Amino acid sequence: MSVGFIGAGQLAFALAKGFTAAGVLAAHKIMASSPDMDLATVSALRKMGVKLTPHNKETVQHSDVLFLAVKPHISSIEKLSAFRPAPRVIRCMTNTPVVVREGATVYATGTHAQVEDGRLMEQLLSSVGFCTEVEEDLIDAVTGLSGSGPAYGAAKMLLHSEQHPGQLKDNVSSPGGATIHALHVLESGGFRSLLINAVEASCIRTRWAPALPASLVSSPCMAEASLTHICSFTHSADTY
Repeated sequence: MSVGFIGAGQLAFALAKGFTAAGVLAAHKIMASSPDMDLATVSALRKMGVKLTPHNKETVQHSDVLFLAVKPHISSIEKLSAFRPAPRVIRCMTNTPVVVREGATVYATGTHAQVEDGRLMEQLLSSVGFCTEVEEDLIDAVTGLSGSGPAYGAAKMLLHSEQHPGQLKDNVSSPGGATIHALHVLESGGFRSLLINAVEASCIRTRWAPALPASLVSSPCMAEASLTHICSFTHSADTY
């Protein structure tokens, strides 16, 4: 079996890496096409032994299974369904932890897809993590949760990747995508500062609990005590 990717970005690289690591596909059985052959992911795919081309038609002609690894607005299911004969399309949502075989994938078979097509999809995607079929109207909900927040597998990606956590975040935050919109909402609400303050407060509480006044140690009072109050006390204690 040969697999092709229209698009050679982060998702295509993650799936190709996962498939080869799982042993379900050899690298020379994978082809990816991209109009930009200077992408870092194109270079990484080439080092893996994946075949590369700037021509989508070439990828289509050499692939038994074809992944459209591009944004939905570039090629929608509606556009694909207009072709005759109608292609056997499966809508799929996965995430980047497939690169370490810890992905979470859901799929919905289209009108013309056969039962065996769904089985083949599940066979491939189950090799790189969890995979299950859902009703198509649930795909968008999964996109908001799993596609835009790959919590499962993220820790393993940190352990096995040489990339900075910030880079791993950027890999799934394409311009105008769902993830970057979610991050914008988090940043607007001060999410990063809240996390930093929470960790700092916990560290201070753990370190200074034995020395804190009884009025600050009890849970209700501790919840009301501001970080500044605790810090001012600990700084004063440091002077003695």
